[in-house]
Formats: sequence, C-alpha cells, structure tokens
Amino acid sequence: MEPFHILIADDDPDIRSLIRIHVQRAGMTAHEAVSGSETITKLRGRRFDLLVLDLMMDDLDGFEVLRRIRSESLSVLVIVLSARRGLRDKVEALGLGADDYVTKPFSPIELVARMQANLRRYGNGAGIGQGSIRLNALALNADNFMLYREGEPVSLTPMEYELIRLFMQNPDQVLTKMEIYKQIWKHEQYDDNTLSVFVSRLRKKIEPDPLNPKFLQTVRGIGYRFSGDGL
Repeated sequence: MEPFHILIADDDPDIRSLIRIHVQRAGMTAHEAVSGSETITKLRGRRFDLLVLDLMMDDLDGFEVLRRIRSESLSVLVIVLSARRGLRDKVEALGLGADDYVTKPFSPIELVARMQANLRRYGNGAGIGQGSIRLNALALNADNFMLYREGEPVSLTPMEYELIRLFMQNPDQVLTKMEIYKQIWKHEQYDDNTLSVFVSRLRKKIEPDPLNPKFLQTVRGIGYRFSGDGL
C-alpha cells in the first residue's frame, strides 16, 4: 500500500522539520511548502492526502488558502496548526473548510495521532462499499463521497461527508454531542464549537432556510436529531 502523502505548509523551517520527522517516523511521506502560494501550487499539481496548514504566512495566509482549496474543490483533508488561540479564528478556519484545528505550542505526537485518525476514515475506505444511503430527496453516494439533493450534487468536504453519513444512518434519532464528536473526530478532546461549526456548514448545504432548520434539528442541551420529514 502506498504511504499517505502529507503536505506541511508553514513558513517556519524548524516547525516543518519537526513535523516532517514525526510524519516520516509514522511511515508517511512528507512534503513541504513555505508559503500560501506554494501550497496552492502544489495542491493543484498532485494529490495529497492531508495538509497541515499554518494560518500566519506572508503572501497568502491560511484563511485565504482554505478559501481557494474549497472554492476549487481541491480534495484534501486540512488540519490547521496555528498560534492563534482565539475562538473567532478557530471558528473562521473551520467555517472555511478546515477539518481540525491544533494550537501552538503543540505535541508532534498528538498532531500525528490526529492525522492518522482523520486518514483512517478515508484511506482505509471508510464509507466505500457500505452502499448509498437514500432519505427521500437526499442521496449519499458512498463511492464518490457526494451528496445529492433532488438529483443535484452537493459538494462535501471529507468531514462533512462523515457527519451527514452519521445522521442519515440514524434518522429521527437523538445523537448526543459527545457521541457525534467521538464518532467523527475519533479523539476525546470534545469541542462543542467545532461541532457547531460543522453542523452550521451542513445546514447551509441542505436546508432551505439554514437559520430555521427543518431537517438537522437541535435538541437543546443534548445534541441533534436528523429528521427525514419533508426531505
């Protein structure tokens, strides 16, 4: 099996070197980019399995890189690695399409563990071979990771795909926030803000009125219910 290819985008050579060493020790192949523009160029040139993205780079910052990745539908998992600890920055990065967010200073062992948790869902064929899921007007294709609403394709990031798949596999059931987080992110560091951002992203893609959701409903104080009524 070909090793996973990881692109490390950070303008600090010491951080790139530290991550590269631990990525290679984990049996993955490390590539590097020193700027936002080089990151985009490399992502356009070949397929990477996962991008470790610093937010603060000189030419294009990480936020703009995320915008371009998602606007161009470049298929790659993204873990943001940033010294910016503010909730606003984290919510913005996740809202733009990041799959996870790690703050500096960081443990390279934990970072690699998060990489592996994310990659296991896709590199080992998570979702593939489990068949498509249909719920009235929604159809989730397990072969191409695409969601269709009334026959029209809805582009999803890998994390969005896993989240909508979990909901569609459990229609009209209340899922607790902790249960959802553990199943999707595969680690114990529960973050309500991260989950809320991803639910908001999904609502924008499937709800007629995301501010008044009919389908992906909040169960106050507990979690969420995905209702099949009217879909």
